[in-house]
Parts: sequence; structure tokens; C-alpha cells
Amino acid sequence: MSRTSFRLAAVAVLAAISITGLAVAVPLAAASASHRATTGRSQAVAAATAATVAVRSTSLGRILVNSRGFTVYAFSRDGRGKDRCVAISGCTAVWPPLTTRGSVRAGAGVQASLLGTISLKGGARQVTYAGHPLYTYTADTGPGQTGYVGASQFGGVWQALQSSGRLVG
Repeated sequence: MSRTSFRLAAVAVLAAISITGLAVAVPLAAASASHRATTGRSQAVAAATAATVAVRSTSLGRILVNSRGFTVYAFSRDGRGKDRCVAISGCTAVWPPLTTRGSVRAGAGVQASLLGTISLKGGARQVTYAGHPLYTYTADTGPGQTGYVGASQFGGVWQALQSSGRLVG
């Protein structure tokens, strides 16, 4: 399955979720080995440098984004400084942790004192904001997208964050 096909399938599942109001996990069994390898390479490239978190104006107001301007998300099942997505089969393939090497950089509008990291299995360091582990979403195709904020997936809700650390969605 191509990356585009996978994204379209994820969008279709999310549309079904919002129409039915049911929390449905994305069926990842159909995901191809090439997609998993591509996702792994993307995460490795993202982790090769220090992550930057910034603020961007969107349809939901001013929310946190990564260095490419893509929305970053918090997962409602996570505890303060605790990533629970990594323990759910397929979760990080759809919602990759925002990882970093070195210090995390505070972009415009970000409170540097609220930035941090937590250690993941294998030595990766996931970026946190106000204690919330941060993630990206593989189906986001452009900067500032907010269509997936409030999505129910993997037993929780995916929310955006304001610079105050308040959750949105």
C-alpha cells in the first residue's frame, strides 16, 4: 500500500469515526512493510536534529507546531511525562512521537520553560510540552492542518496544544 493510499485510508476511517461517533482504531494489519520502513526512516530523519516547537495561527487559534509547521498532538491516554501510545499496537505508526537529539528549541510564541523530553525504549527522546508527550500525525499533508484535532483513535482523543499548555479539541 502506498503512503498516499495509507493516508487516504486513514482519512476514510477518521471520517467514519466522526459520522458514527464511535472510537475505531485504524486497521494497520493492511499496512505494507514498505510503509512501515518509510515511517521508520522519517522518524529517524526527524530525530537526527534538535526538534523545534513553535506556535502557528490555525482555524483553531494559535497552536503548537513542529519545525515544518505541522500540528503536534497530545494523546488523552498519556499521563504527565508518560507515553502510552508506544504500548498500543500500531499507534506510533499512525501517530509518531516527536523526537529530538540534543536540546529542544523553543520557536516564536513557545514558553521554553514548558518544553522537556522523556526517554522512550531504545533510547529515543520524545519532546514534551507542559508534561504532555508530543506526536505528529502521518496523514497531515501540510502545515497548520487541524482536521484531526479531536479525533478518537487507539482508545483516546488526539488534541492540539496552546502555548499555555492548555489542550484544544
